Amino acid sequence: MVKQISLDAWQMQHLESLLKKGASIVTKTGTPIVLYRQTLEEEEDSYEEIVCSLTEKHVVEQLVISGGGIPPTFAQQMIYSLEEFPQRLIRKSKDLFLQTVELLEEQMN
Repeated sequence: MVKQISLDAWQMQHLESLLKKGASIVTKTGTPIVLYRQTLEEEEDSYEEIVCSLTEKHVVEQLVISGGGIPPTFAQQMIYSLEEFPQRLIRKSKDLFLQTVELLEEQMN
């Protein structure tokens, strides 16, 4: 159990470090990095999804509703600091956490 806690702590520190490096890239390019997109609901030609982006100083998670005759709308927006996001993400989904780490590691190389 102790080793698992240490591994989780290391993974969160690693993601925080990657987020800070990514934020500096965003500052240089002026373009946010999309960390992940997660479709929550899809019906015919409408959908509801979460789009998570890295900006210069924050991670922004937006709930987007779109499709049919409805113009895209942001139903909800959550903003996290670079320090608090890793803990939030690991509690939400280990798969999304690992996917985000992998994406940022590829961006850094």
